[in-house]
Amino acid sequence: QVQLVESGGGSVETGGSLRLSCAASGLTSSVGTMAWFRQAPGKEREAVAGVVEAGLTPYDDSVKGRFTISKDNANNFLYLQMNSLKPEDTAMYYCAAVKGSLLLDWRLRDKYDYWGQGTQVTVSS
Repeated sequence: QVQLVESGGGSVETGGSLRLSCAASGLTSSVGTMAWFRQAPGKEREAVAGVVEAGLTPYDDSVKGRFTISKDNANNFLYLQMNSLKPEDTAMYYCAAVKGSLLLDWRLRDKYDYWGQGTQVTVSS
């Protein structure tokens, strides 16, 4: 019912910036909590930042102060502004959404109903 498509990934040097976008289409009114996850080779998918609801935007400590998550509700976009990028940020980044409800424990991967295909971010040292 909802489709998520990420874009904006690329290859940058340490200290560079990227802005990821997630375009939601379909029955977007049914979307509740949204979040960005990432997965590096050989590692589990981990939560990066979330929009549990308006005004509640938690971040993983590894990106706090460097990344900013935001939503454009009118146009059904989710963004992740990524500044001061580090090689450790290299991963496939995924947009995810919960159907209908607020997810207070936003790190629980299995609770998300919709996932994008991912966009690759590579940060060279």
